[in-house]
Amino acid sequence: MSLDTVAPGSVRSAAELNEQIRSLWMRAGGTLSTQERAEYELLVVEWAAAIREEIVEAA
Repeated sequence: MSLDTVAPGSVRSAAELNEQIRSLWMRAGGTLSTQERAEYELLVVEWAAAIREEIVEAA
């Protein structure tokens, strides 16, 4: 999945997305189901886009 598939201007901050990723792993007990894995992948892509946006805004 490409980062280009995430719309610019994510509503959620990188910190919020990071917390959701951590929460997902805790709920899953360290082993993700197929559905949780798909959710995790989407969260990571959105988190990366949010990080990139925050870096651009800081520059």
